[in-house]
Amino acid sequence: MSFIVTTGATGRLGGRVAALLAAAGAEQRLVSRHATARAPRLDRATAADAAYGDRAALRQALDGASTVLFVSASESEDRLDQHRTFVDAARDARVTHLVYVSFYGAAPEATFTLARDHWATEQYIRDSGLTFTFLRDNLYADFLPGMAGSDGVIRGPAGRGRVAAVAQDDIAEAAANVLLAPKAHEGVTYELTGPQALTLDEVASAIGSATGQDVTYHAETVPEAYASREIYGAPGWQVEAWVSTYLAIAAGELERVTGDIPALTGHPATSLEELLASFSD
Repeated sequence: MSFIVTTGATGRLGGRVAALLAAAGAEQRLVSRHATARAPRLDRATAADAAYGDRAALRQALDGASTVLFVSASESEDRLDQHRTFVDAARDARVTHLVYVSFYGAAPEATFTLARDHWATEQYIRDSGLTFTFLRDNLYADFLPGMAGSDGVIRGPAGRGRVAAVAQDDIAEAAANVLLAPKAHEGVTYELTGPQALTLDEVASAIGSATGQDVTYHAETVPEAYASREIYGAPGWQVEAWVSTYLAIAAGELERVTGDIPALTGHPATSLEELLASFSD
């Protein structure tokens, strides 16, 4: 009997998708590095441990799956190699349909450096011959409050650019609906966004109104952005990724609002104000 594989079920997005699939009565296998110990206990769900870089373990974990939710690996210098290994294992296991969680605006020349890796992953999937659906998510709206420092200031070189950030619950619902009826989405690329594009000044204002705190945005220069992140001691590729997120906003690469969330879920995308209000419920 075929089943759905849900990767990343120990994380925020994959866990949401797994819960929705369980509520719909779907049989699924939860796959991650520590799935047997940490994955949620859900009806009609089993767990299998497999790291993204372990082709043999992945091949075994994916065996018998019809449709697979491929949540991208954690950010690392070798993430693209891990993705290629996963795709190779999916092909070995004769997976019927791969649903890959990509990034909005994925392209070889994207300003956001990690969006280039997502594009390369998409191309590798295309070249593999696997049937696919790509879910290109904009920035997670859930993470916007965390962009403010302990002083309540969001810092970055985004200028007056706008971002159409999307709620993770909306992404999860869209993904679950694709996984439950995959044939209708074969070969389709969706760009998942929130209902409006906001400047970081507007984001700061919304967070401040929801929390009662003083939250502001400071538009850094690029040299200021690199200097202010030196305290974290992160490797160069990671700091470049952080800074280029803001530069992508400044370049207008994350501002276009699409109707793909309403089309896949049957309801309007969640606004930032609605999302922030839900945090206090």
